[in-house]
Amino acid sequence: MASRIFLPLLLLFLLLGSHCSTGAAAAARRQLLQSRRAGDPNSQVKFDFSPFLIEYKNGRVKRLMGTDVVAASSDALTGVTSRDVTIDPSTGVTARLYLPSFRANTRVPVLVYFHGGAFVVESAFTPIYHAYLNTLAARAGVVAVSVNYRLAPEHPIPAAYDDSWAALKWVLANAAAGGSDPWLSQYGDLSRLFLAGDSAGGNIAHNLALRAGEEGLDGGARINGVALLDPYFQGRSPVGADSTDPAYVQSAARTWNFICAGRYPINHPYADPLVLPASSWQHLGASRVLVTVSGKDRLSPWQRAYYAALRGSAWPGEAELYETPGEGHVYFLTKLGSPQALAEMAKLVAFINRD
Repeated sequence: MASRIFLPLLLLFLLLGSHCSTGAAAAARRQLLQSRRAGDPNSQVKFDFSPFLIEYKNGRVKRLMGTDVVAASSDALTGVTSRDVTIDPSTGVTARLYLPSFRANTRVPVLVYFHGGAFVVESAFTPIYHAYLNTLAARAGVVAVSVNYRLAPEHPIPAAYDDSWAALKWVLANAAAGGSDPWLSQYGDLSRLFLAGDSAGGNIAHNLALRAGEEGLDGGARINGVALLDPYFQGRSPVGADSTDPAYVQSAARTWNFICAGRYPINHPYADPLVLPASSWQHLGASRVLVTVSGKDRLSPWQRAYYAALRGSAWPGEAELYETPGEGHVYFLTKLGSPQALAEMAKLVAFINRD
């Protein structure tokens, strides 16, 4: 069938190229190329997850954002030095460590950070996260570990959770007495251990805190606080969500199915903690939780409902909600120097350094 279409178009192209105007020839050329692409598995789309990526039927994944990287460095603006480490050679999980300038023999909080990107784009090494972590490490005075977990669809969920759990265990081992990483062993104070993440990274931080409470952490360590920055939670519609938009609900379920390769429904606790019974929240392994919400974020109803569910559960810790009106999802990454972003970072710094 393809050959019956292709040959006449080829003849048409040759005839037009010889006897017709340049514009007509160009139009025929475009039609010819479109016909060829129609039968080309390299250009047949399997899943369009714009603006993040496109997956083609031949398995090729084209990421549309979050692929640029910057090298670890000494940042002149903040005085923070960074370097990269390998967490697990078998999986390729890595991390970027950030060390601010402070007096020798000082012990500071340890912050484990998980980047966002819908589980499919971005990394610990992209310019946007390098700038954010430099600023956060300097202002909070922490040793920060920004985890570079594997991405879907090549590595669907639960790979991101497993990689992040492995990174957390690596941090605990290296920040303990006799640990092999010089920054964590010399400067890290595990009694002030924090997890944080934005969007998908906030989802990861929550799920790791839950796992830490259920399984415990090596050496009896405890998570002092968890900061969920505009976290990625979806599922059933909480009070205040637009449950009347079937297109959005269907789209959310479809993208979650893509992220986890159909392993978990969107009402699974990984995506929707609201399905957890109130008694299960008591296992959240952190003393304090900060949830941030951006007013124009379409995920904000789920984020507020998460905070409300946590406050109304058997969890004995302290929860805080911080809202920024008029801003979109994770605005603070792209507007790092704006008054709103600086105010939100000040809240995060205070959360980490509160006695």
